[in-house]
Amino acid sequence: MSTQRISETLVGDGNRVACRACGHALARAGTAWKPHASLTTVRVKDLPGASCATNALLVLRRFSCPSCGSLLDTETALPDDPFLNDVVAM
Repeated sequence: MSTQRISETLVGDGNRVACRACGHALARAGTAWKPHASLTTVRVKDLPGASCATNALLVLRRFSCPSCGSLLDTETALPDDPFLNDVVAM
C-alpha cells in the first residue's frame, strides 16, 4: 500500500500513522499518535530568548519518534494539560 504525507514529519498508509523519516508505526489511523511518541519537556522560561514575563509553569513538549529520534511535533502547555492530540483519519 502506498503512503501519503500527513505533515512534514508523519506519513500514513490508510491503516497507520508513521514517522516519515524511518517508517516506525506510531498508531492506528483514527487514533491519537502522540501518546506513542517519546516525550521530553522543558520549561519555556528556560529556553534561549524567553521573556522574563513568561509564565514560569509553561512547558514546551517535544514529541519524537521512539525509533529514530526525529522531532515529530511540539506544543506549549501547562504541565497538567492533556496533549493536543492529533487524530488522523485516512
